[in-house]
Amino acid sequence: MAELVPDLRADGHTDWRAYDPISLPPILAASLDAFDEHGYHGTTVRDIARRVGVTVPALYYHYENKQALLVELLLGSMKAVLGRCHTAVADAGDHPVERFSALVECIVLYMSNRAPMAFLDTETRSLEPDNRAQYIALRDELEALVQTSVREAVAMGEFTAPYPVDSARAVLTMSQAVANWYRREGPLTPQQIADRYVAIALACVGYGAPAPRRTVRP
Repeated sequence: MAELVPDLRADGHTDWRAYDPISLPPILAASLDAFDEHGYHGTTVRDIARRVGVTVPALYYHYENKQALLVELLLGSMKAVLGRCHTAVADAGDHPVERFSALVECIVLYMSNRAPMAFLDTETRSLEPDNRAQYIALRDELEALVQTSVREAVAMGEFTAPYPVDSARAVLTMSQAVANWYRREGPLTPQQIADRYVAIALACVGYGAPAPRRTVRP
């Protein structure tokens, strides 16, 4: 597999909130467009080669097969968002509420600024078993970051969510879903969307809300 380009590397950023226009090598850019338009199984290597303007053998010189293209895009994208999230957590400091807010902001910013790559998550089912296991491990790492911040904030009494793990999973799912509907021509900027989602996420975990009354069953 070729060395990952900056947009597909965990350390491919200097500011986790800042995004330049996406920059991928021609073959990966064409693959991303084709997968977005036709899905993984509806895309052929010949179609990708035609988009790039190279022969099929020339494409195979760089990538072993179509699966290798999907793997580089999917794993690279997940490593990129994880790298930004780790930076966001480090910048947020020790308080779990600040870490949680930074994580939600970071994830939503990625899902909007890199929507085409983030949307490829729907093709996880197309990964071969070993590749899928690698991808799911990275996705689990992202979920663990969110869960940890929620659990710690609940333990401190900052969040009142009665089910921290489920709440964290719901917030992550909601944040990742931005990639499904975000359009650059929409009325809100990625930062405006991220700010709104932080507010929604804080409400979901019960920040600033009274602790829920529990019903005592006989």
